[in-house]
Amino acid sequence: MSAWLEVGPDNYVLETPGRLLNTGLVVGQERAMVIDTGCGPRQGREILAAVREKTELPLVVVNTHAHYDHYFGNAVFADDGATEFWAHVNCAATIDDDGDHQRRLVADIEPEMAAGSGDEAEIVIPNAIVKDQPVLVDLGGLTVTLFYLGRGHTDGDLLVGTPSTLFTGDLVEQGAHPSFEDSYPEEWADVLRHISALRHRYEFLIPGHGKPCSDQFVKTLADTMTTAVRQARQSIRDMPTDATKAIPVLPYGPEQSRWFIKRLQETQPHH
Repeated sequence: MSAWLEVGPDNYVLETPGRLLNTGLVVGQERAMVIDTGCGPRQGREILAAVREKTELPLVVVNTHAHYDHYFGNAVFADDGATEFWAHVNCAATIDDDGDHQRRLVADIEPEMAAGSGDEAEIVIPNAIVKDQPVLVDLGGLTVTLFYLGRGHTDGDLLVGTPSTLFTGDLVEQGAHPSFEDSYPEEWADVLRHISALRHRYEFLIPGHGKPCSDQFVKTLADTMTTAVRQARQSIRDMPTDATKAIPVLPYGPEQSRWFIKRLQETQPHH
């Protein structure tokens, strides 16, 4: 398990090995907030143990979006006494509908979670819901803002802002290509531009995976995505029967480029 990195007063990030998930921790005077709980009870317990080295306060949980590595550890935190699990309304709905289908994705690393058996392998659906309006969560002497900027990596990506730090979930990834499987590529580029425009408000920007990054990094991600949308659109127009011919020109790996084109076709407005 890696060590906590302090990113601003009372704000920490824990990078877990393997999936390199970044879990956030924000410590107030009365409660502490844990952002993303890992991909099952094993990882969840490691994260909880690390949290408990930092604070004994009651915990509030945020799930930034409905991908298994961000919420499959929820039951561990429920057992520890957490009752407030925050998420965007679309994220909570996806976890409710699709949580069990995602179990197979952790068969190699979290066998109990995959089988749905054993301690803390149940899926805990977020019960504290954010819609389009920002929500302020008071931790005692420190207020966290949970807010939604629109569809991007998924249709339910929540951002978590503190006085010093912005936790972006997988809207921003560092060290790997973005994951497009459930994405809205065109809208995602707009959300990224919006995030980079918040640069004066936050000193630290924490991606869902990888190292803390700069607003310039986020702006580059946005520009790259906008260019990719344009290139892929052109290819779809030129070769409507075989849009995969666009793959070599796109700035992503072949697998992600394939998803990018698929999602662009599925999500673009029909004129």
